[in-house]
Amino acid sequence: MENKKRFILLSEKKWNIDMYNFLKDNTNYNWIIVNKRSKFTLEYLEKVKPEFVFIPHWSYIIEKEIFEKYPCIVFHMTDLPFGRGGSPLQNLIVRGFKKTKISAIRVTNTIDSGDIYLKRNLMLNGSAREIFERTNKIISEMIIKIIENNIIPRPQKGNPIYFKRRKPEQSNIKDLENVEKIYDYIRMLDAEGYPKAYLETKYFKFEFSSASLKSDKTINADVKISKKQ
Repeated sequence: MENKKRFILLSEKKWNIDMYNFLKDNTNYNWIIVNKRSKFTLEYLEKVKPEFVFIPHWSYIIEKEIFEKYPCIVFHMTDLPFGRGGSPLQNLIVRGFKKTKISAIRVTNTIDSGDIYLKRNLMLNGSAREIFERTNKIISEMIIKIIENNIIPRPQKGNPIYFKRRKPEQSNIKDLENVEKIYDYIRMLDAEGYPKAYLETKYFKFEFSSASLKSDKTINADVKISKKQ
């Protein structure tokens, strides 16, 4: 085991455990999953000495001292340089996109501007949780291809388009004018760690999940009702 090449999978999301298990069971490498910000330090990496750090989902800045010494590859859910920035899934869906690409890029000083290793197609139907779970298989295959084919990353081409990270108050659906938009808001926020689509009254907050869009243009969904503080 100690003679095997070591790779780190960096993610704080529970659904990426499946990716870790797949890579561990289907490759002849030593895989280490890091899911806590406090553990991901240069001191820790110096002990592990990974060949690469693969980052399917991470919400924090990668320190320069880390990515300059250990190659860090992040997987971004847009066809870069289109869609640099935060909340890519939600920003794509609110703009009406039905499909996108996952871009595997080298982490650099500037957000989402690194050289690209490869891209793969991704459909955007279903809930956010379902989409993220779907990406597991795609990203796993991308990781294996990067390792086994010694892919050389190439600079991004084209003019960058930037997304802004969405704020919790943007999950309010009170001003949406059609059923399809409401459905999109509910599903695109229906995953661990995201502020659910919601409505508010003077005393209560209604949060929606598990939505299905019916042929008669109605929505069935679960709702959590909580008293406002």
